[in-house]
Amino acid sequence: YGDMAGGFSPLKDVYKTLVYKLARYRNSLSPIIPERIISRPPSAELSADQVDQDSLPAYEILDEILEAYIAKDDCFEDLVASGFDAETVAQVIKMVDRSEYKRRQAPPGIRITGRAFGRDRRYPITSGYTVTSTIE
Repeated sequence: YGDMAGGFSPLKDVYKTLVYKLARYRNSLSPIIPERIISRPPSAELSADQVDQDSLPAYEILDEILEAYIAKDDCFEDLVASGFDAETVAQVIKMVDRSEYKRRQAPPGIRITGRAFGRDRRYPITSGYTVTSTIE
């Protein structure tokens, strides 16, 4: 289960770019997080030498798309109209929609955004439901 395991998830509602900002801020007070942890390319560690950027857009772009799609309820057309690459937007939306079932298994955590996964945003997990049917 990787980062979906555990009884409580303090970073549940935190985008990756904010995780890095928080780590740098914490280290500015007193360095306790090794720099090699912060500077190492993110990886789900699914295979040797695999990094997240092999299959995902840069986190700066990914997090902007996620925030607009999840928190602001922007649709595919809105995201593309705001300047994001259509192929990237389609990829991200499909990944979010197809992973709905995983969020049902996630431990509880802190909510820091206006709209997060969980009670704020729930979609069906059966019958091949997808918001992205118009994208394909």
